Amino acid sequence: MILFLDFDGVLHPAVNHDPALLLCKRPLLEDVLRQCPSVEIVVSSTWRENRTLAQLQAFFSPDILPRIIGVTPQWRAIQDDESFGTYVRQAEVEAWLREAGLPWQQWVALDDQPHLFRPFCKNLIVTKAATGLTESDCTKLVGRLG
Repeated sequence: MILFLDFDGVLHPAVNHDPALLLCKRPLLEDVLRQCPSVEIVVSSTWRENRTLAQLQAFFSPDILPRIIGVTPQWRAIQDDESFGTYVRQAEVEAWLREAGLPWQQWVALDDQPHLFRPFCKNLIVTKAATGLTESDCTKLVGRLG
């Protein structure tokens, strides 16, 4: 199972003016990941656009860090003219799966922007942008990843 992970609106509130809140929800996510040791993580957040994989991994605890295996490609590089700009996060996820040779791999996306995925996407768990990840979201996530 692969978890495609957004940061803003998931690991902290999307609008955040307090540096102390940055990645404040990471411990909740890491607790879930420890319950689901076979899950690997691919970063789908825009944070991947100006950070290396190693820099993204460094935000996580030492036991979680090696499970962060990649980042999704940017949608501008993978969408054709007909679908350009639509459901971009899902297009990035599907492109990563194809490029990794894992098109049939089970996956879950954790994101606060459902409009970036096709309507009724069964693989998506939506967090509230204003709060980020909650205990309730974690319960859903364990159910999906378990």
